[in-house]
Amino acid sequence: MRKSVVAIVGRPNVGKSTIFNRLVGERISIVEDIPGVTRDRIYAEAEWLTSRFNLIDTGGIEIGDEPLLVQMRQQAEIAIDEADVIIFMLNGREGITAADEEVAKLLFKSNKPVVLGINKIDNPEMRQSIYEYYSLGFGEPYPISGSHGLGLGDMLDAVVGHFPQRSEDTHDEETIYFSLIGRPNVGKSSLVNAMLNEERVIVSEIEGTTRDAIDTTLHREGQDYVIIDTAGMRKRGKVYETTEKYSVLRALKAIERSDVVLVLIDAETGIREQDKKIAGYAHEAGRAIVIVVNKWDTVESNEKAMKDFETKVRAHFQYLDYAPVVFLSAKTKKRLHTLLPAVKLASENHAKRVPTNVLNDVIMDAIAMNPTPTLKGKRLKVLYATQVAVKPPSFVVFVNDPELMHFSYERFLENKIRDAFGFVGTPIKLFARRRQ
Repeated sequence: MRKSVVAIVGRPNVGKSTIFNRLVGERISIVEDIPGVTRDRIYAEAEWLTSRFNLIDTGGIEIGDEPLLVQMRQQAEIAIDEADVIIFMLNGREGITAADEEVAKLLFKSNKPVVLGINKIDNPEMRQSIYEYYSLGFGEPYPISGSHGLGLGDMLDAVVGHFPQRSEDTHDEETIYFSLIGRPNVGKSSLVNAMLNEERVIVSEIEGTTRDAIDTTLHREGQDYVIIDTAGMRKRGKVYETTEKYSVLRALKAIERSDVVLVLIDAETGIREQDKKIAGYAHEAGRAIVIVVNKWDTVESNEKAMKDFETKVRAHFQYLDYAPVVFLSAKTKKRLHTLLPAVKLASENHAKRVPTNVLNDVIMDAIAMNPTPTLKGKRLKVLYATQVAVKPPSFVVFVNDPELMHFSYERFLENKIRDAFGFVGTPIKLFARRRQ
């Protein structure tokens, strides 16, 4: 079940980024640096009361040297397309400008919930100036101050109140949900069509969550799958031609609801920075991942070429060393039969549990092979380990002092766990904790 999406829209210099940073708090800055993952600061997860949501800062978009009004129109159109709720940010010190009215026209036509945030209202006396904003036709304006953090609670109450109700999932726990993400024109829709045409066992077409696309259910060799429709990730008109980075945002909705994410790469055009960016979000979300090299019919497709291309994939996606690489052609259906088994294996490993006693045998054997490190004369002692979660498999290693657990030794233990239990296709998480 995906999180709702909230976009902050407005002309330049009304304080969008300041409010964005206020709402996401320190989450955006406390992010582990993973080699090969390029992060974009235009979105982050935020939380208010019991609701978590994805927040978009349209101020982070770089569209180029186009006229200001065109840029604002593009930003507003993207936000309209992506968001469940829109925060329309205005500068309370300047009143309503012609540029504000231009954005308002676009938002008004969208029929999406719009909450007015009147920024830079830094003292009570300034509240008297907000009444003119009723003329925009979006209801109550909320006076806020990004620099002082005032009034944000009332505004967020209004935002959360507009979140759509989600429909209940009608599938059983054994059903595998998977989605296809990637740059525009890598063949996502073609691959979905190829799978459905080959199987010819479409069970039904069911409504997804509110405002989501249609999901498709298929059955193969005793296993039910749901393909999460990501057609919305394709470029739509001139807006997406100039803002391709928004394919990341279109991927988020699919990633939220997936057990397994297929990261599609175009064999003909090769690996691009955008591929790494999009895959990075699936990795950070803890989803199982299969890397799919599509259009393999367009290149020299012998075994050596396949090995050479996989070497390039591993070099570019070092943080996805657990993900299998599948080569196929959606157009000719060559090697298409290799895809669903890889999806099923990744899903099974994503939900795998290992017995505590067997896990500790593996950990102790690893320590015997490579003794724990010392720091300033103090040696790390590993007491025991246990699995605390699945999807992804997560383990807590209880130690005498977590500060002594160097990241390289943590990676060593992780690799030994992988060697013992497989976990192909899924990330695993390891946490060092002091025993109470």
